[in-house]
Amino acid sequence: MAGETAGEMKADWRAKPLPRSAAGNYNPWLIAVIVSIATFMEVLDTTIANVSLRHIAGSLGAGQDESTYILTSYLVSNAIILPISGWLANVIGRKRFYMGCVALFTFASVMCGLSTSLGMMLFFRVLQGIGGGGLAPVEQSIFADTFPPEKRAIAFALYGFTVITAPAIGPVLGGLITDNFSWHWVFFINLPVGLLSLVLVSIFVSDSETTKKERRTLLDRGLKIDYVGFLLVLMGFGTLQIVLDRFERDDGFSSPFILGLALICGISLITLVIWELTHPQPVMNLRLLKNRGFAISNVVLFFFGFIIISTTQLTPQLTQELMGYDATTAGLTLGVGGIITLFIMPMSGILTGKMQPKFLVFVALLGIAYALHYASGLNLDASFGYFSFSRGLLVMWLPLIFIPLSAVQFIGVPPDKNNDASALLNLMRNIGGSVGVSVATTQLAWRSQFHHERLAEHITAANAPHTATGLASLAHQVVVQASILSYLDVFTILSVVTLVIAPLALFLPKAPKGASAGAH
Repeated sequence: MAGETAGEMKADWRAKPLPRSAAGNYNPWLIAVIVSIATFMEVLDTTIANVSLRHIAGSLGAGQDESTYILTSYLVSNAIILPISGWLANVIGRKRFYMGCVALFTFASVMCGLSTSLGMMLFFRVLQGIGGGGLAPVEQSIFADTFPPEKRAIAFALYGFTVITAPAIGPVLGGLITDNFSWHWVFFINLPVGLLSLVLVSIFVSDSETTKKERRTLLDRGLKIDYVGFLLVLMGFGTLQIVLDRFERDDGFSSPFILGLALICGISLITLVIWELTHPQPVMNLRLLKNRGFAISNVVLFFFGFIIISTTQLTPQLTQELMGYDATTAGLTLGVGGIITLFIMPMSGILTGKMQPKFLVFVALLGIAYALHYASGLNLDASFGYFSFSRGLLVMWLPLIFIPLSAVQFIGVPPDKNNDASALLNLMRNIGGSVGVSVATTQLAWRSQFHHERLAEHITAANAPHTATGLASLAHQVVVQASILSYLDVFTILSVVTLVIAPLALFLPKAPKGASAGAH
């Protein structure tokens, strides 16, 4: 609160402990920083290996196509554990589950760095994805339970910094490590961070008496494990992630492999929805989606992930393929955006306390649509400054979606369902990112082919060079021009998608006055 002294703030959190708080006798802000450490490490890991992929593949004797499974294996296991992380936290205990995830993620990271074959790498990437999948949902539920409504927007600014900044830092850090050391250190750097997180969480984070009582009640009344739900989650989200990751490489639905997995995915997810809505102890609490504000928040977060992850991949890819940037320089094109986010995050928390969140989200979506439209005007003469400015113009709006959304996404959600709600919210953001990357990659291939054909139509015997060197040069120029035009098309598509979903934000519920961050 404005004008509050440090002593008053200290007295406030000591005098008014929340029943589900994970802070115990400690300052909630200390707990917020501690639980953000491992989550930042995990979110960073979703992009840090991307720029090192060629080096990893070469060292392990894997082909380019095989090397993509290093990314896919992590995403698949991550997608499977995310939707059930809320249930697991309820059954195992939130602190115990979180520490287990940190320990597994850290161990698997070290083993990935020590891998000597592709099979070994893929096995430990799966374990790494399982460990990492539970971190973000638990952190979000801890924030929702530990901070009172009037302080929750500022608290979620810290969580938002983790979710938005880490993917941007990943390619930069991955490029620097790969270019100056070796790819092994992309994984080894998780060891000290993971150990630090485990020590701090064990000392400072606690399960409240209320959450312990809820867990005992759940176990005492007889735990009815939703085995069918587990199987449907495994089949549905596992196959979905593979389809999204391999769709463009394997020729889309013309591939029997992709078509078969897509059918399994569709049947599994439809059955999952029906099954979970009727099960007494569902592994995924889909009943929460009956709440309008929570449901709309999930849709907005889906497109949040769709935009941030797809553009985070597109920009370094474009600069490496067409501008000749090395891994480090390509990653640095995202660096300015990370710095801007650092300043915008706390401002978005303050604005959320002064304005209705739905208007901030609406305006931010319009701003993102403009930023993507601006990016669609680039050309091959664009400078490093242009790419950095374009990225900054885009990500400056992201905190004004994520933080205001945190003000309303838990409204109407029972406090004892925060773990389940956080799992669904993080699942939608991650699936949105996977869909975004798949759509962007597929459209790049399709639009590049389209432009190549249109450009080639204008080459005739009358205007074509008559030497082999000239023909080769012209062919190269056609490929490059078709490629840049396809990137511009994708940015335009993303801009239109953002404009279309922007009005949805206006249907978000109003945040209660004086409770700008998600009162229940």
